[in-house]
Amino acid sequence: MTLVFQKIFNIFTGSSLHMITYILATCIPGNEKEVIQKIKELPNIVEVNGIMGKFDIFIKIQADEVIKVDFTIGKLRGVPHITSTVSIPVLYGQGGTIDDEK
Repeated sequence: MTLVFQKIFNIFTGSSLHMITYILATCIPGNEKEVIQKIKELPNIVEVNGIMGKFDIFIKIQADEVIKVDFTIGKLRGVPHITSTVSIPVLYGQGGTIDDEK
């Protein structure tokens, strides 16, 4: 599945662009600082912050290949005290600010 997604990503964006995925994570209450510190150590993490609301942590992943993003998400899901994650991959070609970077 990842290879298929990489091919589709390359068709729509060109292979020279990077992939950005935002992650919303929840963790066991009281463990936010520890979880954020662990996340900072993972590859391809460009931003991680505690947030308020339904989710506890906001994470931004950026890589030049889908497989690298997939690898980082897998590592992220293995961080102790994380109870759930929601992945939000960014789409090119819809007029967002990501298209301005081309």
